[in-house]
Amino acid sequence: MIYDFSPSSEIESLVDANAEHGGQQDEHKVDLSIPQVLPVLPLRNTVVFPQQIIPISVGREKSIKLIEEALSDNKLIALVAQRDGKVENPQADDLFRWGTVGSIMKVFKMPDGTQSVMVQGISRAAILEFTQVEPFFKGLVQATQESESNGVDIDALVGNIRTLFEKIVALAPYLTPEHVMLVGNTDSPARLADLIVWNLNIATSEKQSILELVEVKERLERLTYLLTKELQILELGSKIQSEVQGEINKTQREYYLREQLKAIRKELGEGEDERTAEINELRENIKKAEMPEDAEKVALKELDRLSKMPPAAAEYTVARTYLDWLIEVPWRSSTDDSLDIAQARQVLDEDHYGLEKIKKRILEYLAVRKLKPDMKGPILCFVGPPGVGKTSLGKSIARALGRKFIRMSLGGVRDEAEIRGHRRTYIGALPGRIIQGIKKVGSNNPVFMLDEIDKVGQDFRGDPSSALLEVLDPEQNFDFSDHYLEVPFDLSKVMFIATANLADPIIPALRDRMEIIELPGYTDQEKLSIANRYLIPKQLAGHGLTSEQLQFEDEATMDIIHSYTKEAGVRNLEREIASICRGVAREVVEGREEQAVLTPAQVGDYLGAGRFFSDVADRTSRSGVATGLAWTAAGGDILFVEATRMPGTGQLMLTGSLGDVMKESAKAALSYIRSKSTDLGIESELFKNYDIHVHVPAGAIPKDGPSAGVTLLMALLSLLTDRKVRSDVAMTGELTLRGLVLPVGGIKEKVLAAHRAGIKHVVLPEKNRQDFDEIPEIVRDELKTTFVREVEDVVKVTLSRSARKNVS
Repeated sequence: MIYDFSPSSEIESLVDANAEHGGQQDEHKVDLSIPQVLPVLPLRNTVVFPQQIIPISVGREKSIKLIEEALSDNKLIALVAQRDGKVENPQADDLFRWGTVGSIMKVFKMPDGTQSVMVQGISRAAILEFTQVEPFFKGLVQATQESESNGVDIDALVGNIRTLFEKIVALAPYLTPEHVMLVGNTDSPARLADLIVWNLNIATSEKQSILELVEVKERLERLTYLLTKELQILELGSKIQSEVQGEINKTQREYYLREQLKAIRKELGEGEDERTAEINELRENIKKAEMPEDAEKVALKELDRLSKMPPAAAEYTVARTYLDWLIEVPWRSSTDDSLDIAQARQVLDEDHYGLEKIKKRILEYLAVRKLKPDMKGPILCFVGPPGVGKTSLGKSIARALGRKFIRMSLGGVRDEAEIRGHRRTYIGALPGRIIQGIKKVGSNNPVFMLDEIDKVGQDFRGDPSSALLEVLDPEQNFDFSDHYLEVPFDLSKVMFIATANLADPIIPALRDRMEIIELPGYTDQEKLSIANRYLIPKQLAGHGLTSEQLQFEDEATMDIIHSYTKEAGVRNLEREIASICRGVAREVVEGREEQAVLTPAQVGDYLGAGRFFSDVADRTSRSGVATGLAWTAAGGDILFVEATRMPGTGQLMLTGSLGDVMKESAKAALSYIRSKSTDLGIESELFKNYDIHVHVPAGAIPKDGPSAGVTLLMALLSLLTDRKVRSDVAMTGELTLRGLVLPVGGIKEKVLAAHRAGIKHVVLPEKNRQDFDEIPEIVRDELKTTFVREVEDVVKVTLSRSARKNVS
């Protein structure tokens, strides 16, 4: 066995002697009595066996001290392998509990201060305990006596091991035929196992498993398993090498033929034409694109087809366009995320006022992204009324993250190919807008906004919502397949943000894949802050004005909010501010030099008469009218329910574009009143001799839902008892025939609408109490709120106590 460890001739002679005797020293067997306590030398990635002579490089200070003491004593040491060779300063637990007692034969001091120690293994030994740790390890050792075993089973194992080893030598480059001779000349089964193991290139733990087996039969069986495993690995590696070599030979043959073709063209004076240059350029661009293996294979196959087509062929342009798309798609190009949470918070605050829930979600994503860089992008859906900043918030998120931004409007999209692209069999086929957008920004991890996802349609060309199921599923979009590309593209790094005015129109399967975050409408105070921080400076700059030429008083801005807009967002507010800026800009151009300070009295000069006013008190000044709260796509709103009676036969008429659910609520309210007529002081003859007509104004607008049940009841009760409903009270809640008030949705939007309309007192179901906490504190402080469980509670706080005499 040949070692390459030192140029010293003396060491080389020792190694040669070891090789000549198969690594065994029968003729020069060391006969030493082994003490019970020996110095323990930790070895990195090395296991020493009995009778093995091996050079060991010693460089640790503790190990050098150990060698020096052993040389001054009996030269015996225990050689024990470390469990992890990377540990620089091993402790007792880092060492195996079996090793080999060895004798120091020679020590060579190297120029760099290290030592090369030639040791010979003597006997296996168990380390019973460590008696010393500093300045080096000492341990209580128990040496084992090597015993020989004979028998048919031993002979069979030895024969099988020799055969396996010969096969391994034929495949392993680190073994030579001399090793076969060494094994063949070794008669002892025990030493045969040790000899083969220390020559194999296997893990330290596997060599250690052989060292710890004292019984020869068990050792041979374990060695048979290791040899079989190593042979399988080598055979598999040889197979792979043969396949790779065959591919290399094929590539070399193609290269040789191409070079010959170039030489022939050169001799003919043709040179390399433009088409060849084009093909070579495409081939180079495919390599630079860093495509996945599957995509690159498809691209090279298409390039091979292109190289054989005449340029005039119709397919040539199609294939060339397809290759250009494959090359230009950003397979591995991405932007680095800005993970500074403080900076991201600053960017979000600069662009938007409020919206704390969404800002908190984005900052949480950044924090997790910082802890786990390979996390998948979130899929969010912002649901809220128009004008609250859903789309602009997407741009702000992209700026905070340092990513590219793509916006795709889904309103009115009815063709599935808009998402997945067209197949290349069609003339003018292109990828879908998902791939087009990613290619346009040149990054595979942009912020991708899917605007108005609730307005996606469907027709005979397919269902885009179903196509979006794959796009917006984190468990599938890593392998998104566009019909045009026909190779998978990874969308898992993209941060998708969808926007919608309503969540209900979104198909349930698609809604389930997104994290819904609701954006409610703004309060008047929030609108004022948004106008002062964002809208007014933006419109001043957009109209060429400065703050020295025009200033808005807060009272004037509030007058615009109350009298000229009626919305949950701020889009119309911005339009009105722009109208005032245009008027002032005209005055500046006409020669006005003094600063214009807009006061409430001047608002009408620029915008005309106010368009909205509160008529709650006027409309509820009579009995039979109640104020309710409604939720719409544009946010919350108030509605009036009017009831009147006339002589008739006891019929109930319902008008105002009411839906089936709302009609049923009115019938349930009347049934409850009739069942409680005696308690409520209503004459039963009234229901037989009079018809009742219930109307909800704004008849052109469809209305439906159960939340107006309480309002319908109070309007009817007010009519029949001739007691007015308080003008400063608005209510919402579903009614049951037993008089219970059930919870409803949209509480935040409804309460904000009541606040905008000047309502001072709202009546809500008791089970909606937890929803009330989401309402801004400034609104909660200005509104009186009563939570009710039954109709009796509603009557107490809404109907006036005095009643006129009933008309029968």
